[in-house]
Amino acid sequence: MTKMPADDAVGYRKPPKAHQFQPGQSGNPRGRPKGARNFKSDLREELGETIAFRDGDRDITISKQRALIKRLVAEAIRGDNRAINSVLSLCARAFGDEDHDEGSSAEDQDIVDAFTLPSAKSTEI
Repeated sequence: MTKMPADDAVGYRKPPKAHQFQPGQSGNPRGRPKGARNFKSDLREELGETIAFRDGDRDITISKQRALIKRLVAEAIRGDNRAINSVLSLCARAFGDEDHDEGSSAEDQDIVDAFTLPSAKSTEI
């Protein structure tokens, strides 16, 4: 049996020379085309568009994202439990990594935790 030279070794992550990609040849030639949009960029663009929004007795022009936030907060203020949970969950995600304000207390944090983690609290009992 003849030995193969070390540079022609075949094995894990070392395909035979005949089956390696040629210089300039892609491993996925029919893959995602350049400039193709993904969900995140489409959503960001859509939420950034402006719309006319009724705020009390006047029409204002705001982004769709801002309109959604205003509507969600208004529903939470009216007492909609799902909206309240959504607002508190968004607050926890948006402000959770920041240092707590000087005015907030441990009691305030316990209240936020009670709304954002109801399943964790119920399993402790």
